[in-house]
Amino acid sequence: FRSEVSSIAKLSAALALNESLKDTLRSNIQQSKIKKKYTMVATPGPGQAEVILVGCGCPLRGMGWYHAVQMLGNECPSAKLCHIVEPWFLGAGASGPGGAEFAEFKSKTEADHQVGFYKSLAEVPPVADGVKRLALISGRTMDNPRLLGESIAAGCTVIYLEKPGAPTVKELEVMKKQAADANVSICMGYNKNVCKYVRNAREFAAANKGSHVTFVSNNTYENNAGSLGECFERNAEGMLKNMAIHELALLASFYDVTVDNIESVIVDKDFSSMQTLPGPSGKEFTDFDKVKFTIKTKTGKAVSVQADRCGGDTSYAMVSDADGNEKFRHSMPDEEDKANVSVLEAKYPGAMPYFFSQDPDYITVKERVANMCVTGEEAKDIATIDIAIAALSVGEYLTPLMQKELSGTVASQ
Repeated sequence: FRSEVSSIAKLSAALALNESLKDTLRSNIQQSKIKKKYTMVATPGPGQAEVILVGCGCPLRGMGWYHAVQMLGNECPSAKLCHIVEPWFLGAGASGPGGAEFAEFKSKTEADHQVGFYKSLAEVPPVADGVKRLALISGRTMDNPRLLGESIAAGCTVIYLEKPGAPTVKELEVMKKQAADANVSICMGYNKNVCKYVRNAREFAAANKGSHVTFVSNNTYENNAGSLGECFERNAEGMLKNMAIHELALLASFYDVTVDNIESVIVDKDFSSMQTLPGPSGKEFTDFDKVKFTIKTKTGKAVSVQADRCGGDTSYAMVSDADGNEKFRHSMPDEEDKANVSVLEAKYPGAMPYFFSQDPDYITVKERVANMCVTGEEAKDIATIDIAIAALSVGEYLTPLMQKELSGTVASQ
């Protein structure tokens, strides 16, 4: 009997030890998960901002993806990409088009760079003491007002917003106040503000009295109903609030163009064209396929914009004299840029062509914004939220005005 009691006691002790081991194992697993989630992520070095990329998109297609590869390639010394928030491909889009490509990019980026991936900003680990955190928001324009608030809540002190920032001027104004109340700075991704061709044209015009500058923006859509109809539907906000918004930001930044300061708008009806076309959904959209106009301000400045969705892959700035004779032109890409484009085409075959022609400017904007986040120094020539508001306001003002001017020439297919 004593032997049986002893055996039972030993068995009970063994079972208790087994449960203790299980508890320890469960605790270790939980701690491992926590450690993996919060400490096995890239961290910024001295003089670097901790970057959260919000909205990566599909590799080779999404602007966010190209921002990521530039930072992962250490092309922006002041920016350390530590976190990527991608709601679509880590959610409902995981099994759809582009899902497999994103999963491959995620796996490689986690392994090679220890970047953390999250479905929402709420999942990103808290910002560490002394770290300057920057959010680069490159998602859908309609989501930006919400994403800005979530970025502020995530401890970001600087927000980099892709153009146009928000669908409407009213939303941009609310975002401006929200950021100001939180002592957060907003910089806009209007990369043409730092483009070489823009700078050189402005400098030439300033050195030659009576000069007039025309900014020309081209794109590579096919000049047919199918291609333009798809473009009209995907960019339903319209040309002046999408493709040509970069030029309107230039006008607001360097030529004092605001709605209140516009004296006149002269539309070139011979060049400009407006069409009503069905998109892939079958719904019809009316938009400009090309526009050209000149704005004169109440403060005595004049500047022209020309935009053509089917104009090709070269954009440029042209300077003419008082008689309209062309005196200077600088294109993007220029010969130096074309050499870089060839290298990038080989490195990222199949990627969107405009990534490559504007590659140096994307780097410049990110580097200046990241340096501002770390040091507090002014980000030279980088558009502010006030410029974004002015540009979008002008876009909203010009759209119905130009629609009226061209209403007698609208085509439909």
